[in-house]
Amino acid sequence: MTRPRRSHLFMPGSNPRALEKARNLAADGLILDLEDSVAPEAKALARDGIAAAIAAKGFGKREILIRTNGLDTAWWADDVAMAAKASPDGILVPKVSSIEDLNAIGRKLAELGAAPTVKVWAMIETARAVLHAEELSAAGRDPSTRLSGFVFGPNDISRETRIRMLPGRAAMIPMITHCILAARAHGLEILDGPYSDIANSDGFATECAQGRDLGFDGKTLIHPSQIDACNAIFTPPEEEVARARKIIAAFELPENASRGAIRLDGAMVERLHADMARRTIEIADAIAAMGKS
Repeated sequence: MTRPRRSHLFMPGSNPRALEKARNLAADGLILDLEDSVAPEAKALARDGIAAAIAAKGFGKREILIRTNGLDTAWWADDVAMAAKASPDGILVPKVSSIEDLNAIGRKLAELGAAPTVKVWAMIETARAVLHAEELSAAGRDPSTRLSGFVFGPNDISRETRIRMLPGRAAMIPMITHCILAARAHGLEILDGPYSDIANSDGFATECAQGRDLGFDGKTLIHPSQIDACNAIFTPPEEEVARARKIIAAFELPENASRGAIRLDGAMVERLHADMARRTIEIADAIAAMGKS
């Protein structure tokens, strides 16, 4: 099933009002957070709040992920135990850097009896994770890891590597493309990291467009005000969808059934363009379905 992942909004698990508000936001997904946005003394409260919010349902077709604390923290065991019982669409685990990390997460979910539908998303936010992104992605071929996708974490990568976070992210492009290639090589989804300057709407839009063009499936967000712009930028334009439907229709004509390339509106179109067109249509149809009850 194709699922739109244009916008995934982080929501602090320790804020009941925010969790309630999330049910009416236009984000494709929600990341109910136990890590960065939650103070150490509020971890238990956040855990209970997230469990209650998921049990109450009402999130519609939005994808629900729980971001746990890292495997090396004192909170990980309680976080994953709650998540296994709450049964969200997945858990997002910070600072996953090795296949051993992925195996440990998968084993723990299995031990806790988590439903097979609870998937694992790995945050790529260490130098080691970037260097071994292809190996991590390949490990997702093993169903026991439950690996479904990556979230690129530029802020932690910047902190660890001392690569500066500058407008345009030129210094990070090699790492970004490396991680995207790794994800695609093994059929994983990948989301861009958040844009921190909430007041800079132009900068945000520019970075969203850059992420879309680089091949991200969507972007993680830190404020509801970013949702509409993000959704618009990651939504295929109407003319692109119309063109995609035209390409599919052309290849379905009997005279084109065995042809690898055809001429359409004065341009050569190959079978690979038909594959790309199908993906565009699937995403467009899935986005349209998000708005229906």
